[in-house]
Amino acid sequence: MIMSSPRNVLVLGSGAREDCLTWKLQQSPLVKSLRVSPGNASTVKQSLKESSKVVRVTTEHCGDVVHYCVQNDISMVVVGPEANLARGIADDLNKKGISCFGPSQRASEIESNKKFAKDFMIEYGIPTARYEVFTDAVEACDFINNRAEYAALVVKANGLAAGKGVIVASNKQEACEAVTDILQKYPDKNGVVVEELLVGEEFSFLAFTDGHTVQMMPPAQDHKRLLDGDRGPNTGGMGAYCPCPQITANMRSYVKTNILQKTVDGMRNEGRKFVGVLYAGVIINSASQVKVLEFNCRFGDPECEAILPLLKTDIFTIMEACVTGKLDTVNVEWNESHSCVTLILASNGYPGKYPKNIPIEGIEEVTKNRPNIRVFEAGTTFDPNTGSTLTSGGRVLAVSCVAPQLDEARHILMESVCVEKMVSFQSAVFRTDIAQRGIDFIMRNKKLSYADSGVDIAEGNHLVSDIKSIVKKTKLSDGCVGDIGGFGCCFDLRAAGYDHPILVSGTDGVGTKLMIAQEMKSHETIGIDLVAMCVNDILTHNAQPLYFLDYYACSRLDRHVARDVIKGIATGCELAGCSLIGGETAEMPGMYPPNSYDLAGFAVGAYDRYKHRALPRVADVTPGDVIVGLSSSGLHSNGFSLVRKVMERCGVDCDYPLDGARLGDVMLTPTRIYVRPLLTLLRHGNHGNGVRALAHITGGGLLENLPRVLPDQCGVQLDASLWPIPTIFAWLSAKGNIAEDEMLRTFNCGIGMCLIVDKNCADDVIARLMTSQEAMWVGRIGVVTSRDVDSSGDVVKVKHFNQSLVNCCEKKLTNGSPTKEKKQEEIKRKKIAVLISGSGTNLQSIMDYSRKTDNYDVTLVISNKETAFGLERAKRFGIETKMVNHKNFKNRQAFEEEVDKYLDDVDVVVLAGFMRILSDWFVKKWRGRIINIHPSLLPSFKGRNVHQQVLDAGAMVTGCTVHFVIEGVDEGAIIAQQSVPVLPNDDISKLEERVKTAEHDIFPRAIDLVTSRKISLMSHHNKIEWN
Repeated sequence: MIMSSPRNVLVLGSGAREDCLTWKLQQSPLVKSLRVSPGNASTVKQSLKESSKVVRVTTEHCGDVVHYCVQNDISMVVVGPEANLARGIADDLNKKGISCFGPSQRASEIESNKKFAKDFMIEYGIPTARYEVFTDAVEACDFINNRAEYAALVVKANGLAAGKGVIVASNKQEACEAVTDILQKYPDKNGVVVEELLVGEEFSFLAFTDGHTVQMMPPAQDHKRLLDGDRGPNTGGMGAYCPCPQITANMRSYVKTNILQKTVDGMRNEGRKFVGVLYAGVIINSASQVKVLEFNCRFGDPECEAILPLLKTDIFTIMEACVTGKLDTVNVEWNESHSCVTLILASNGYPGKYPKNIPIEGIEEVTKNRPNIRVFEAGTTFDPNTGSTLTSGGRVLAVSCVAPQLDEARHILMESVCVEKMVSFQSAVFRTDIAQRGIDFIMRNKKLSYADSGVDIAEGNHLVSDIKSIVKKTKLSDGCVGDIGGFGCCFDLRAAGYDHPILVSGTDGVGTKLMIAQEMKSHETIGIDLVAMCVNDILTHNAQPLYFLDYYACSRLDRHVARDVIKGIATGCELAGCSLIGGETAEMPGMYPPNSYDLAGFAVGAYDRYKHRALPRVADVTPGDVIVGLSSSGLHSNGFSLVRKVMERCGVDCDYPLDGARLGDVMLTPTRIYVRPLLTLLRHGNHGNGVRALAHITGGGLLENLPRVLPDQCGVQLDASLWPIPTIFAWLSAKGNIAEDEMLRTFNCGIGMCLIVDKNCADDVIARLMTSQEAMWVGRIGVVTSRDVDSSGDVVKVKHFNQSLVNCCEKKLTNGSPTKEKKQEEIKRKKIAVLISGSGTNLQSIMDYSRKTDNYDVTLVISNKETAFGLERAKRFGIETKMVNHKNFKNRQAFEEEVDKYLDDVDVVVLAGFMRILSDWFVKKWRGRIINIHPSLLPSFKGRNVHQQVLDAGAMVTGCTVHFVIEGVDEGAIIAQQSVPVLPNDDISKLEERVKTAEHDIFPRAIDLVTSRKISLMSHHNKIEWN
C-alpha cells in the first residue's frame, strides 16, 4: 500500500504537461519535495518561493537522472516526455529500486514503434485501420497510387516525432510527398507507416494502469491544426477539452474493455508489462464504430492540462498504486459536474520559426482575478535580472478553465484571453473554437422542454409551496374563502362585516424603484411599496383594504428572489390589515432583461354605504380649511427615473454615502402605509367627521395630487418651512440642479398623505393622529384658499420651499464644522495618482469608491509595464494613463524622476500592485502623501511570500494593512487594517483570494481617511495623527 511518510518526487520534462503534473503533485500531502528537471520559468518562480516544495534541477540524461535520484533520496520519478521512456529511463530507475511512473522501454514501444503497435493490435483483435510499412519511398508511393484497396492517405513516421510525425493527406500526391518528407526528416525512424484514411471524429482516451487494472480518465478531444476550423499546419496541439459530451457510457465501456484492457493484458502477455498512463487515440464514425489511430505511452499534451484539473483524488496516491500494482485498491474520483477547456497560446510563426524572449504578462494576475482559470507554462524562460517571464518555445502557455458547463468554460477563457487580454504576449497565436464540436453536439442533441425556453414550471411550483405559510399569516379572520393555488380567489364581504358594501379598488406598481432593488440585490421591502401604493389610494375613499393580489413577471424565475418579494408583499398586507389572497407569477424569457422582474398590485377595499362617511367630500371643502400633513418615509415609490438620472449625472452608485447610510438603502426605505391610523381616526367616534378629503401624494407630487380633491373655486397655500424635509430631497435638488416646480411636481418632498380638515377640528385631528403608534410627523402645512375659477395660475402654491431645502442641506453639511472656510477646504477633492504593474484589481476598487466619496478623484494611473491590464481599466474609467518603462532608464532614480514629472498636480500617490522598490529620494519627497497596502497584518509577516509565511507559521488570522510609505520596507505608520481568518484547508491561492477581497474593501476607505485629512503622518515621527 501507499507509504504514509512524505516522499521526494522528481518530474522529468519542461512543458505545460509537466507544469500541470507539478501543480497537481504539489497538492498531495504525501509529497515532501518536488524536483523538476529541466522545467521552465514556472519551475524557477515556484522554487524561489519560501517553503515551496518545488526545486529545479538540470539533470536530463538517463544516467545522470539515476545518479541524482540515488544521491537525493528520490522515491519516485514521474516521466512526462515519451523520449525518456523510449530510451529506457524506467528500466534504469527500477534497477536501482527507484519507482518510475511510466512504462519500461519495451512497453513504451506501443508509441515509439508504429509497426509494432499496428502488428500488436492486429494480433490481439484491437480495432484499427488497415496499413502497410515501407522503408522505400518509391515502393510506398506505388502502393498509395496503384495497389492499395483503400484510401491510403495517412502517413506516419515509424517512431517518435514529438507529436508532429503524422500527415493526413487530402490526395495521393500529398501522401507521396509526405512519405518522401518523413523519410528525409526522420531517417532513423525505420520507415513509414501508410494507413487507411478513416472518417469520423477523433478522441483521446487515457487511463491509469498498473499493468493489470485499468482506471479510465474522462475522454478528451485534442485540436491539432493551428487555426480555427481545423485549418493550417499540424501542431503538437492547440487546445483540448474534457469530458466530451459525444461519448456515451456504452462507448466508454467499449473502449475500456475492447481497447484499453485488451492492450494492457496483451502487453503483459508479451512480457511488456505496462505501468503508467496508456493513451489511445481513437476515431469514431457515424455508426459509432471505434477504431484506434495510435497509442501513446504517457499523458497527452494538451490533454493533460484539460483532464487533471478535474481530478479529485490525490494524484500521488494513484501513481503510487500504479507502480506497486495496487491500483484496484484506489477509487479514482473526478469532478463529473464540471468541464475543462484548455487553450494553447503559441509564438507567432509556430510550428515553423518563431521569435523568442518576448515578455509575457498576466500569468499570476489572471489566476488571481479568475480563480477557475489556471495557466500552465510550456516554452518559457525566467529573466532573473528583471523578474520577467519570457517566451522561449513554440507552444508557450496552456490556459485552462473549469466551469459547470462546457460553453461557460470556453466563454470565460475567451473573455479572459481574447477580450480582456489578462494573460498575453506580443503576437500570440491561438484558436477561438476549442471545444466547439462538443458545444455543437450539446445544442444539437438537447431535447427541448418548456424549461429550455426559459420557463421552469417546477420552480414555479416550488415557489407556491414556499410562500403558502407566508400568505396564510395575512388572512383576515373573516372574509377569506379558500387558499392560494386555485383558479380564482374568493372573499365573503358579509362575513367581513359589510351589509351594504361599496367596493373600492386600486392598482399600481412601484416603477423604476425596482431597478434600485435589483441593483442592490435587496428584495425584502419592495413588496411593501407595492401594497402601500395600492392601499393608500383606496384609503382616500375611507375604504378598508380587504384583499390584495400581486403580479410578478420576470425573464427567468429565481424563486429565492420571488419569495423575498412576496414576503415583503405579505408584510405590507399585514401593515394594511388586508389579506394576500392570490397572484400571478409569469416567466417571459426575452421580455425582460436577465435577473430582472416587474411588479403590479391590485387591492380591493370597502366602506359601508350607511355606516361610513364616503370620501372625498369635495363639495364640503371651503377656504380656511386646514391642510394636515403626514410625513413620508422618504422617496416612497415615485420619481425614480429622475433619481437615477441624477445618479448618472453625478457618477455615483447605490453605495454612495448619504446621511450616515448608503444612498441605495435610503432610496429603498419602504413607502409608509397610512391605513391603521387614518381608519382609526375616520371610523371610531366623531373625531374624523371634520375630515373632508384625503390626498395620497404619489406621482405628480404635491402640485398635482391635492387638486384631485378640491372644488374648482379652491386652491391651496402650503408652507414648506412647517414640515421636515428628508435629506434625500435636498441632495437630489442640489446634485441634479432640479427646479422648484419640478421637485414639487415629481416628489412627495416629505409629505406622503394630506388631510383637508375643517379648521375647527384640525387641532383634534392632529392630536388624535399624534397619539397613534405610527412613528411619523403630523402637523399643519397649509390652508385652503379661494381661487378664481377662470384663473390659469397654479392650484397649489408652496412658499419657502427652496429655503427649506437649503436649510436642510446646510444643517447636514455644517454639522460640526468650526468655520465656513474650513469646510470649503475639506470639501475640495484631492487628486490621487495610482502606480500599478499588473491587472489593477485594487485600482478598480479605488476608482469605484471615488464615485461614492467627496474626498478624492483618481486623476492619473502610471504603469511600468505596457501590458498591465490596469491601464485598460483606467482608460475605460476616463482616467489619464502613462506608461513609463523602467527598463529604458539607466538606474532607479532616473526612472523615478521621470515618473515624478507627471505628479506635479497630484496630492497623494497610491501604490496598488506596483512591483518596483522605490528609492529613499522618492519616498522622502512624498513623505506623508504616499501610501501602500501589504497583504498581512503588519508588523507581522513583512516582505515577500507573505501567505506562505502565514501558513508556515500556523497563524490563525492574517489580513491586510494600509500604511504610509517610508524608507524602510513595510515600516510606515499604519492607517487601517482588516483581518482575515486562516481556515484549516487553506492553501496559498485560497488565502490570497480572501485577503485580496479584504484589500478591495479597506484600501479605498483608507485613502478616504487620508484625503479627507482625518489622518496624517506626523512631521518628525513615524506615527499617525488624527485630525
